[in-house]
Amino acid sequence: MEDKIRTIIVEDEELARNLLKSYLKNFDNIELIHECENGFEGVKMINELKPGLVFLDIQMPKITGFEMLELLDHKPEIIFTTAYDQYALKAFEYNAADYLLKPFSKGRLTEAVEKVVERLRLQEPKEDVIEKITNFPKGEFLDRVVVKDRHKINIIPVDKIRYFESMDDYVLIYTKEGRHLKQKTMKYFENALNPKEFIRIHRSYIVKVNEINEIQQYEKESYIVILHDKTKLKVSKSGYKKIKEVLNF
Repeated sequence: MEDKIRTIIVEDEELARNLLKSYLKNFDNIELIHECENGFEGVKMINELKPGLVFLDIQMPKITGFEMLELLDHKPEIIFTTAYDQYALKAFEYNAADYLLKPFSKGRLTEAVEKVVERLRLQEPKEDVIEKITNFPKGEFLDRVVVKDRHKINIIPVDKIRYFESMDDYVLIYTKEGRHLKQKTMKYFENALNPKEFIRIHRSYIVKVNEINEIQQYEKESYIVILHDKTKLKVSKSGYKKIKEVLNF
């Protein structure tokens, strides 16, 4: 392990950044290499500078800390810093090194940094746990999807999405304006979307209910859905059953 842990702060409040910086000055093993005031800048700088550690706020304008993590190519150790304790469980599902509830003391920060030092010393391979996070609070569903197209970050409201198509470790998201590639699984979206609005009609497709124009049988027990723009999608047996339940026919 390097003597100093190259560190980035991603935090939209200047006061919080300044307080954290004043604490970190006393840590011989931390080298602060950059600070970012939003998640867009955070994605860019983390992928460019490849720090060992990131202090990450969760509630930020534009994109949240969790959404920012989904866009990273480089996976550093994460210490979440937030004023809200309802995110704690989700933070640990991300395999975060620690979760600091503002306002935190210097002693509590020291504990968090020590955890990171130990994790880096052991050099355990960091599994990509972003995918595992499928726990949405009861009654809450995804309302937007954040995707990175080269150097541009797009925020897609879920109500603009027509359907999803599985592409190995990725999912193609189709909107009226075009399509976007997201490194997620269909299982994630199946759990994250409101089942009254989106149906998994096939292992390769999740479709928005309002986009379905008609259902056609083309062989015995084989069906396709035809969307309003004439797109045809295969329907599995279980998918057909779900469509019948949701559309009530």
